[in-house]
Amino acid sequence: MINFDIDKLQHTQSDNFFLMAGPCAIESEDMAMRIAEKIITITNKLEIPYIFKGSYRKANRSKGSSFTGIGDEKALKILEKVGHTFGVPTVTDIHESAEAAMAAAYVDVLQIPAFLCRQTDLLIAAAQTGKVVNVKKGQFLSAGSMKFAVEKIIEAGNNRVVLTDRGNTFGYQDLIVDYRGLPEMQSFGVPVVMDCTHSLQQPNQSSGVTGGKPELIATIAKAAIAVGADGLFIETHPDPANAKSDGANMLHLDRLEELLEKLVKIRKAVI
Repeated sequence: MINFDIDKLQHTQSDNFFLMAGPCAIESEDMAMRIAEKIITITNKLEIPYIFKGSYRKANRSKGSSFTGIGDEKALKILEKVGHTFGVPTVTDIHESAEAAMAAAYVDVLQIPAFLCRQTDLLIAAAQTGKVVNVKKGQFLSAGSMKFAVEKIIEAGNNRVVLTDRGNTFGYQDLIVDYRGLPEMQSFGVPVVMDCTHSLQQPNQSSGVTGGKPELIATIAKAAIAVGADGLFIETHPDPANAKSDGANMLHLDRLEELLEKLVKIRKAVI
């Protein structure tokens, strides 16, 4: 694991945004290592601080038969190997309080899924590990209400908090991003990230598999950088059509570099 200072993510030498990126779920060691190596090559070139993302287990699935993971310990060890091999911090989601200490032994950032952002015991358990805690804003909540999640973590003795927007529920099967929420959450004194892929999900499909609009990832990302987001969250895969989780809204890995190059230019234009 990497002992990194979260404040440096907001104040880098290049004044760049930071990036949380990787596959939705850890599918295999080879896949995780290949994705990490490709992204690190790009982010080093563009001077973008980078955190490798991968879920060791997917707990929120529409159908009981959906892929959930390759085994907790196996996936967590792969995340640990990615961090050690490439010297980058890693992030994964947790779903229950008992998972906090387990995951914290392998990764640097604990992520609270959007549906669980109000779970007090989960937030406190994550805070008590001393790790950076990235809380995704519930799609059913206003940006302003996320101050309470921040307060819970800080009151538990941990001020290493990040908030991530991932859109708001819009009808039964769509999400919409309200960019006013980014500066509002920044006013709480924490870094704010835009999740450019989950905000394009189309949940509750009759097939039981969540849909998405990956062709709009660049639109979401450009707007987020333009309004001053501290970081971006992007799930990416070399073959999204055959990914075992959330393939419908992931960015093809081959398209990441071109997108990031454009975003760096936007960042330089607005700072």
